[in-house]
Amino acid sequence: MKYIKFLIVGILFGIILSKSEVVSWYRIYEMFKFQSFHMYGVIGSAVGIGVILMQLFKRGIIKDFQGNPIKVKDKKKGFIRTFVGGSIFGLGWALVGACPGPIFVLIGHGAVSILIVLLAAVLGAFIYGLLAKKLPS
Repeated sequence: MKYIKFLIVGILFGIILSKSEVVSWYRIYEMFKFQSFHMYGVIGSAVGIGVILMQLFKRGIIKDFQGNPIKVKDKKKGFIRTFVGGSIFGLGWALVGACPGPIFVLIGHGAVSILIVLLAAVLGAFIYGLLAKKLPS
C-alpha cells in the first residue's frame, strides 16, 4: 500500500505522455526529419527539469521514499562511451518509433507490436546485467 503513490505518478506520467502526443509515431518522425519543434521542446523541458532535480538531489533537498539522501555518483567521462551508447539508443528509437518511456502507454493504446519492443528492452537489460562487470568501466 505504501507504493501506491508511485503507481499514481506512473499513471499520471502515462497520461501526460499520451496527451502531449510524445507517443505518436508521427511526432517522432517529424522530429527526426527536423520538421517540428514539438518533440525538441518536450525533450528540452525534460532536460531542464532533470538538471534542476539533480541539483536538488546533490544538495540533499530531495530524499528517497525512506527519507535517506540520494547519492549521485560522479559522471564518468568518455566521448566514445557516450557516442556509442547514444547512437545505439538513437538507432533503436528511430527503428522502433518510440523511446523506452512510453512503451506501456503504447501497449495501453493497443499497439500490440510494442510488446516485441518491451520484450527486447527487458532482454537487453538482462544481458547488460550479466555483462556489466565484464564491460570496460
